[in-house]
Amino acid sequence: MGATSRRALLLGGVGMSVMSVTACTGDPAAPPRPSTSVESTTTPLVVDVQRQSTARGRGVRVIAMFPGSKVERLPVFLALHGRGSTAGLFLDLGVPAMLAAAVQDGVAPFAVLAVDGGDSYWVAEDPADDPQKMLIEEVPGWLTEFGLIESPVGALGISMGAYGALNYVRAVPGPPSAAVLSPALFTDWSQARARNVFADEPAWLRTEPLRHTDDLHGAIGVWCGTSDPFLPAAKKLVASGRTSAGKFTGGGHDPAYWRSALPEAIRFLGGVIR
Repeated sequence: MGATSRRALLLGGVGMSVMSVTACTGDPAAPPRPSTSVESTTTPLVVDVQRQSTARGRGVRVIAMFPGSKVERLPVFLALHGRGSTAGLFLDLGVPAMLAAAVQDGVAPFAVLAVDGGDSYWVAEDPADDPQKMLIEEVPGWLTEFGLIESPVGALGISMGAYGALNYVRAVPGPPSAAVLSPALFTDWSQARARNVFADEPAWLRTEPLRHTDDLHGAIGVWCGTSDPFLPAAKKLVASGRTSAGKFTGGGHDPAYWRSALPEAIRFLGGVIR
């Protein structure tokens, strides 16, 4: 199906007025990856739009990634980016191709929705900019526009996005699940304070996932590189006994590691869909 016909399908079937539709097979500048992880005979569908977020007080980029070449009413996992990045991180890392390959290999089909969350660890640093409120109150409506199931199954988070993903699954019923890569969590206030995000220690304590592991009731998978500065925090999260999977392999806090870990994380998420 060509780009023009895909656009017509989406405009007619989902009711969106303005959108860009792209067939995405991964980041062409990325280093070679194992063919067993990313090769697929299906071209995944990517819908990339702008939406106005009242909760964040600004326009945000919203990217829906489907494992096949058409819009389907599928379960969805939210994808939360790291600090200094945007929703486009998941396109740069090649998530659409990984998603298509996983489904082709027999993983339960699902879609991924990435949104812009700013740099505040997905918490309300400013009452006028509340990314968690956006996820909980606005994203379900956007999912309906995309033709997806409006209640996310859980979240995929990278670095700062892992902080946000774990707070998201604490906040919504389900229980939702999460896959977190290189989780930027903090074992003490001095580490958190250095990020210049949290107003004070009580504000950090309210949202630090390591202080609220009893609230994690869904399936939680953790991946972290052994050269990552956040490795001690990731190990503490796994040691809490609230995670379903924890894997520590060679790698740092960088895109090369995330590309290596994402195919397994995507398969983990597919495995928790009921």
